[in-house]
Amino acid sequence: MRIVVTGATGNLGTALLRRLADEPGTTAHGISRRPPRDEPPYDIAWTPVDLSRDGAEEPLTEVFRDADAVVHLAWRIQPGHDERALYRANVAGSDRVFTAAVKAGVPHLVHMSSVGAYSPAAKDRTVDETWPTDGLPNSYYSRHKAAVEHLLDRVERDHPGLTVTRVRPGLVLQPEAAAEIKRYFLGPLVPHALFKARLPILPLPRAMVLQFVHADDVADAVARILTTKAEGAFNLVSDPVVTPQVLAEVMGARHVPIPPAVLRTAARVTWRLRLQPTSHGWVDLALTAPLLDATKAFSRLGWAPRHNSRDTLRQLLDGLGRKEGLQPSPPLAP
Repeated sequence: MRIVVTGATGNLGTALLRRLADEPGTTAHGISRRPPRDEPPYDIAWTPVDLSRDGAEEPLTEVFRDADAVVHLAWRIQPGHDERALYRANVAGSDRVFTAAVKAGVPHLVHMSSVGAYSPAAKDRTVDETWPTDGLPNSYYSRHKAAVEHLLDRVERDHPGLTVTRVRPGLVLQPEAAAEIKRYFLGPLVPHALFKARLPILPLPRAMVLQFVHADDVADAVARILTTKAEGAFNLVSDPVVTPQVLAEVMGARHVPIPPAVLRTAARVTWRLRLQPTSHGWVDLALTAPLLDATKAFSRLGWAPRHNSRDTLRQLLDGLGRKEGLQPSPPLAP
């Protein structure tokens, strides 16, 4: 089985290459803007393609020919102050991937969506894969994820012979991605030493309830999707749900509840002053994105996460304290 992976040097791409290396009879071909150094798990064939560029369909179509599946993971988070650049890479770039896959006759297309594609929901229940995917209007990440879901709707309608799978995980973490996550969401003003110290308090709204899943567990689910050619949508999360109290406990701090408006305003002001890279849209997304039910992945794929969310979060925090990354990968390099 020949699998082509876009965004193969990123958080999820790295984990998927590790997982596919253990899959008998499977070869991987990586697509990225910046090829990595030739070291495991990156010692495979590579094609550099910038998905945001006009004409990217042509080299993609050539690489996709004779592929048994395309796994589309590529997604840009920054520059957060340039939404047009993000749209070109994420929405228009995804459209180019889908167009090339159809043109090349690829039989199976797997798209890495997100909890962020879902419409808002209360945090007192979980939702399954039938929940609407219209996103959150004031989050560019959510808007773009929802827009790509709607592109896939059209692809499925126009090409019924193509097997389409959508993977919708919670927040995906691994220690090897600590340097990337810090750059994308925390910025240089947050010192690594902060994650080695015991914080006295953690001020967060009570509604900041999140779900995490380890990158290796998501990679395992994708491998199962590829081998079984499972179609449709799959939520992927691990237990337990992480409340502010749980997060404070993991960080050795005491949770102090604050109004959502306080956190939202602080994020908006500091983002506009370019003091940190996380816009207020991310805060709103964390406060309103639904909690996911992953029963379908358990029953259809036989999938079960090997890492619980507390351990996954703790590993990331340890990685942040150690300035951990993965040197051969341009996005993951410390």
